[in-house]
Order: sequence, then structure tokens, then C-alpha cells
Amino acid sequence: MTLDLFSPEPCENLLPYDGEVQDYGCILSPEEAEQYFHYLYRHLAWKHDEAKLYGKHFITARKVAWYGDDYYQYKYSGIARDSLPWDKALAKLKQQVEQILSEKFNSCLANLYEDGTQGMAWHSDSDVSLARTTTIASLSFGATRKFSFRHIQSKEKVELWLQPGQLIVMRGETQQYWQHRLNRSTKILQPRINLTFRQFKFL
Repeated sequence: MTLDLFSPEPCENLLPYDGEVQDYGCILSPEEAEQYFHYLYRHLAWKHDEAKLYGKHFITARKVAWYGDDYYQYKYSGIARDSLPWDKALAKLKQQVEQILSEKFNSCLANLYEDGTQGMAWHSDSDVSLARTTTIASLSFGATRKFSFRHIQSKEKVELWLQPGQLIVMRGETQQYWQHRLNRSTKILQPRINLTFRQFKFL
């Protein structure tokens, strides 16, 4: 698979205040995006995500895989997760995103949604292992899905459709003031993969 580096220009901030989200558009050709989707679907170490909420243990329909520069145990929702060594294709995508953004990332949380009935509820990525003004780069593959932001106080919403090969970037204090979610839809029958590149503080 080729990695011809596009040089997309981000649009203006999608958020009206209290954060920064930029849409870099599709950084991969449709052919590259499809090829990567099939590779990632088959080769990443997918497993169902887990969470402990209100003393109960839940296993989600969504699957995840987590990769990092070094071994690290990441805890959220009461469950410990171990990072894996970089997959070669995932490492190439990380390098491409880093070149576009002129930023470095040391980990990637990959998410697999088998169809539109699987999504993510409102949440913020504000874990203590992430800096307060962390940058999170999100790269999409597979089915086009609606992605929403909601201000924690005003409840104002910003929504967009994420297509295969599309890169959006959350910066600044976005995680402190805005929640985001992947909307569910019974009309979407195809799977979607989302790669979120992050800079964790490995302790």
C-alpha cells in the first residue's frame, strides 16, 4: 500500500468557543482508505472493550486494540489495558499523520464498530494520563458515520459526517469543555474503524 503524502489545509475551527477541532479532510485516496480498512480489520488485535460502572462489569459490542511506543498499562472505567507493539501498517499511518500535523504521538487506540448499531455515548477524553491541552488525531475508515460534539455547559452541538480516510484533530481545551460521541443508526450496515493517535504520559 502506498503512502503518498497529501498536504491538506485544515478548515477553520469547527467549535464556536472553548476548544479547537479542525477537519483536514481525506488524507488518503479512496483506494488507499479501502485497502487500509481491510488490512486493519483483519490484522489488528481486536477484542471487546470492558468497563466497570456502578459496581457492575460490562463488555461492549465495540472492539478495541491499543498500541504504543513502549509497554504501558492504561486504566479507564475501572479496567486495565496493556499496550501492544506497533503494527507495521499502523506505524506508517502514524508517521503520515505526524508529518501532516508536525506533532508526535506515542500511542493509538483503535476502535471497531461492526455496524451502525454500535457507537459511543457522550464522553470526553480527559484521562489523567493525557495532558490537559492534549492533541488527539482521529482517522476514519469504512462506513461514513455521524460524529457529534456537545458543550458541557451550554449543550450547544456541532455535528459532521466522517468519511473513509478523513482526519479530524482535537486540540487545546476541547476535552475540558466539550463531549463527543459516535451516533448510532440502524440504517448503517457496514463496519467502521477509527484510529485515535494520542500522546500519553507513560509513567
